[in-house]
Amino acid sequence: MDEADIVVVGGGSGGAAAAGRLSDGGKVSVALLEAGGRNTGLRTRIPAFLAFQTDKTNWNYETVPQPGLNGRRGHQPRGKGLGGSSAINAMIYIRGNKWDYDNWAALGCPGWSYDDVLPWFKRAEHNTRGGDAFHGADGPLWVSEQRFANSGSMDFIEAGASLQIPRNDDFNGARQDGIGLYQVTQKNGERWTSARAFLGDKPANPNLHILTGVTAERVLFDEGRAWGVAYLQDGQSKVIRARRGVILAGGVFGTAQLLQLSGIGPGAHLREQGIAVRIDRPAVGANLQDHIDYVAAFETPGTGFVGNSLKGTLAMGGALISWLRKREGMMTTPFAEAGGFLTVTPDAPAPDVQLHFVIAALEDHGRTKVPGHGFSCHVCVLRPESTGTVRLASGDARVAPVIDPAFFSDSRDMAVMKRGVRAMYRILEQPPLSNHQGRDRYPIDLEDDDALERLIRARADTVYHPVGTARMGSDEAAVCDPRLRVRGVEGLYVADASVMPKLVSGNTNAPSIMIGERCADFVTADLG
Repeated sequence: MDEADIVVVGGGSGGAAAAGRLSDGGKVSVALLEAGGRNTGLRTRIPAFLAFQTDKTNWNYETVPQPGLNGRRGHQPRGKGLGGSSAINAMIYIRGNKWDYDNWAALGCPGWSYDDVLPWFKRAEHNTRGGDAFHGADGPLWVSEQRFANSGSMDFIEAGASLQIPRNDDFNGARQDGIGLYQVTQKNGERWTSARAFLGDKPANPNLHILTGVTAERVLFDEGRAWGVAYLQDGQSKVIRARRGVILAGGVFGTAQLLQLSGIGPGAHLREQGIAVRIDRPAVGANLQDHIDYVAAFETPGTGFVGNSLKGTLAMGGALISWLRKREGMMTTPFAEAGGFLTVTPDAPAPDVQLHFVIAALEDHGRTKVPGHGFSCHVCVLRPESTGTVRLASGDARVAPVIDPAFFSDSRDMAVMKRGVRAMYRILEQPPLSNHQGRDRYPIDLEDDDALERLIRARADTVYHPVGTARMGSDEAAVCDPRLRVRGVEGLYVADASVMPKLVSGNTNAPSIMIGERCADFVTADLG
C-alpha cells in the first residue's frame, strides 16, 4: 500500500482507537503503521502473562541517571505491537479524577472538561455492570469485574476499611476516593487490548490496512502540510502518502521522538542532531510527567499469595490448564487486584496518592525473583510537580530517545510521597492483612523522616504512566491545539497521552483511548 486518506503512526491505546473509528463506515481509508507485531498470541491474551513479556512486546526503555533516585537509571517499559501498552499493562481501568479534566479546561483546553470527555469514555466502554450515568455498555472496550481475586486482596480492603477508609466499588463513578477492587479491561477472562477492541484480532475492514514491523522515520511535508510518512520495513526505505492527514500515536516517547526527527522541536537541539528545523517548538519533548512510585514488599510464611516455590509452580500450572479450558482462575489476575485513592495533603483538590495492592512480592518491576511467597503495595504521587524531557540520542529513528523524567526534582513530590508511604503502611499493619505475618523486606522507622527519604530515593521508580511531551493548549507555545492539531502545520494530529497538559490522577490507558476516540472525531469534522 503506498497511499491512504489518513496515515496513523502507532497502533497503541490511542492509535488503535483513532484508526478503528476513522476506518469504520467506508468513507475514509486508513493505513496504520506499527513498529511491533500483531500481539494475538497467548503472551498477550492471558492476563497473568503480563509478567512474562519480551523485547517483542516491550520496548524496555531506560531513563538517564536520575539525581533524585541516587543516580539510578529508571526502568520505562512501553508496549510494542498492536495495542501498545494495553497489551502488557495490568489492565486496570481508571479514568482519573473529575478535577483533572476540569483543570485541563482551565489551563486553556476548552472542550476537555469532565462533562465534555465523559460521553467519549462512555461511548468506548462495554462495562459488564451495564450502562448508567457514568458508564457505557455498548462500546468495544470491555471493562469487567475480577471474578477470581485473591483472598489477600480482600484482606487489604478490609484492613483499609478498619481505618474508616470508605469502600469504593467504582473508582470511575460519583467519587474516586476510597479503597476497593479495580475493574479490568478483560473480556471473558482474556486481556482486551485497544487493538482487540477497535481493530479486531484479525482486521477484515477493507478501509483499514495495517503494516507491522515498520519504523517511522519522519513525517513528510509540502508547503506547510503533512503529506506522508517515510518509514523502514525489512531494511528498505519506503514512503506512504497521506491524502488527507497524518496522526501520530507513538506514545509519549515515540511521538516526541518522531516530531523532532521531522524537524519540529527545540531548534538548538535539532541542529545538534543535524536535523533541519521546520518549526522551533521547545515544548516538543518537554513537560514529561510520570507517576513516581514506591513499592513496599513483604514475604509471608504461607502460600496464599503468588510466589516462587514448588507449591506455587504447581498451582500456576494448574491455573494455566484452568484458563485454557474455561478462561477462569488465577491466570485472569492483573496482580494489582486492589487499591485505592487517598488524600494525604489537606489542601489537595482531589486524592493525591494512589495505591496498587499486588498479590506477589515485587522487586525491580518483577525482574528480580523473590524466593517464597508474599505481597506488595505501591503508592504513587498522582499529580507530580516534577517535569522532564524526551530528546533525541540520534537522527536515526531506530535509536531509543533520551528519557529524563527528572523524578523528585521538585521537592513537593517527596513531601507527598512520604505522607503516602506512611498512610500505606498504616493500612498494611492492620488485620486481617497483618494476619498473614508479612515480613517487610525493607523495614523502616516511619518517624525518622531522613531515613524514610533515603529509602524512597533508593527504591522509587515509575508506575508506568508518562504523559505530556506534546501538550495541547490554547497558547502559542503549545504543541497541539485543543483539537489535537499540531501547531504550525496542516494535516498533522496527535492521538496519545503526550497531548495531556497535566497528568491525570490515575492509570493512563483509559484516558489515552478517550483521546484517540476524540482525535478521530476531530479529524472527521475537519475532513468535512
